[in-house]
Amino acid sequence: MAILNTGAGSSAAFPIAKADRIEGMAKGMAVLESFDTQRQRLNATLAAGRAGITRAAARRHLLTLTHLGYLETDGSYFWLSAKVLRFSGSYLATARLPRAVQPELNRLAMQTQESFSVAVLDGAEVVIIGRSGMESRSFGDGPPAGSTALQRVLPRVTAYGLHLGARLPAHATSTGRVLLAAQPKGEVSAWLKARGEAGGLMRLTRHTTTDARRLRAVINQVRVDDYCVASEEHELGVHALAVPLRNMQGHTVAALNVVASPQRLGADALRRDVLPLLLDAARALRGLL
Repeated sequence: MAILNTGAGSSAAFPIAKADRIEGMAKGMAVLESFDTQRQRLNATLAAGRAGITRAAARRHLLTLTHLGYLETDGSYFWLSAKVLRFSGSYLATARLPRAVQPELNRLAMQTQESFSVAVLDGAEVVIIGRSGMESRSFGDGPPAGSTALQRVLPRVTAYGLHLGARLPAHATSTGRVLLAAQPKGEVSAWLKARGEAGGLMRLTRHTTTDARRLRAVINQVRVDDYCVASEEHELGVHALAVPLRNMQGHTVAALNVVASPQRLGADALRRDVLPLLLDAARALRGLL
């Protein structure tokens, strides 16, 4: 009996028998996944190239998805509609991981006045599945009585795109590197090879690591340190620190991170003042994951 996985883009492929695979559904999902921040509007030719199917098949899938309400169109180009949020909304409302981490994210934000999030790995990207709900505030004449040394008069930074459901490049983010470091070295090598075949590692700022050998060395160091600091690699003016979140079996299921501006908290201050808090939070969450 032939066994297939659920697709090359899946972060947790589940093998099934060939007879159980619905090819039409797989192609339709491939078309839907063709839309991203780089390609927000697609015609049949572009969708076919990105999904790896014929133009005629892509056109039929685009029209069907529009008929079902998941896409909108002007007659030539197609784009995602708000209906696709049904999936993310249902996941965030019902999945165990987002519900388990949210109280801890809010507690950390209240304690430090910083922005925290939790992400999981999906192919070349990390997906934000939890984010601290506390909004930033400034303190006028100074921090309130009883505040910690981490609180500052400067406003708290929120990195661009750091919202629930956001997809960020794994190679340039602290969470992505922590999650890659949790993979076997052979899988990391395959991941890097796939990125090279797809056009290489994208440069987002002048600090972004785009050399595969250098990134491999960074990931190996993260594996040793068990945390990662990424300074202005995804966005200028933003430092990020991440630690792995493990379950009781010791498997890394997500990454917990904090973002801050260099003026508010430099890389050394993140390690000194915030890393112990993240490690404590990871230990507290272990029994819930």
